[in-house]
Amino acid sequence: MLSNWFGRNVYCLLGLPLDMVDMADAVHQVRSAAAQRTPCFITTPNLNFLIACRADTQFRNSVIDSDLSLVDGMPLVWMARLLGIPIRERVAGSDMFEQLKTGSPNRISVYFFGGIDGVAEMACRRINEEKLGIECVGFEYPGFLSIQEMSSEESIGKINASGADFLVVSLGARKGQAWIEKNRARISVPVISHLGAVINFVAGRVDRAPAIISRSGLEWLWRIKEEPGLWLRYISDGFGLLRLMFTRVLPYAWFMFRHKPEVQEMNGATIELLDEGGEIIIRLRGTWVKENLMPLRKAFYSIESASKNVRVELEHVSYVDSAFIGLLLLLYGDRKRQGKEMSVCSLNKKVRQLFRYMCVEFLIEVQ
Repeated sequence: MLSNWFGRNVYCLLGLPLDMVDMADAVHQVRSAAAQRTPCFITTPNLNFLIACRADTQFRNSVIDSDLSLVDGMPLVWMARLLGIPIRERVAGSDMFEQLKTGSPNRISVYFFGGIDGVAEMACRRINEEKLGIECVGFEYPGFLSIQEMSSEESIGKINASGADFLVVSLGARKGQAWIEKNRARISVPVISHLGAVINFVAGRVDRAPAIISRSGLEWLWRIKEEPGLWLRYISDGFGLLRLMFTRVLPYAWFMFRHKPEVQEMNGATIELLDEGGEIIIRLRGTWVKENLMPLRKAFYSIESASKNVRVELEHVSYVDSAFIGLLLLLYGDRKRQGKEMSVCSLNKKVRQLFRYMCVEFLIEVQ
């Protein structure tokens, strides 16, 4: 049986792992984790995440470290389509939260942490007045404090004492992700996610964009209308998107058009595992793409309990796709959780170029 971690259907998009799940799958996973009290850290990458992660290693690692990474932005869906990544649906965190209100007799209990003064309390009151599939069992407005100050025993104890199923954090994406990473081992609430806009939506402080606007990719215009202070962020993200399109996305699409793996290359892929004492070496040959990854998943699972550094040698690998890189990101995250390192070495020119197009140069061993 494969580990849930390495069994995930994950693809890499510009350096971030994205789970190929639809809204129904995401809601099911949240309900299952809540019912079984199984830890589930959910991230919701959108364009702002994608741009910010390019410059912030800690922020990027928080996405890689998540148990479920949802595509929360139409630009990401469009880029995935262009690159042949089979992600066809935007799974926004706010839409997932709305879906949790319906369709099940078992209510999900939620705790709100963050937002501006008074908004979390208002959201809690309004959601309980609705008497639907979610009930609020607590909230806290921590104020504009440091991550350390917001991580007091009092705050964590209050969250745990609530017995909530779902902790919704709203501190700003980078700060919220960092707060979750610092405290998730101390928190007994099974499902945790930074869903910054949800508290504002539930409280009625900000109106959600109509579905037709969200599907068209113009939600950013609606958000600027509702929160004018966001316009600078959207302008900056827009320029960042243009840079990525011309330097990574379009060159990658052209590269894939010109280079297609042969079936015999996929069939001839091999794995060699070597335990060198303090380090595990994974030596690969051939072409590694979505269709032939199962043996590699099993190999990663076989070393999951070995708390050692891992080096992946790709000297004799001729081609890789975003599913292979997504699986490597899971291995990278697994080693980080154990306080160990994972690196890739001995790439030929073609594979190194693919790593660059997919923005995962950080995986390559420094020579």
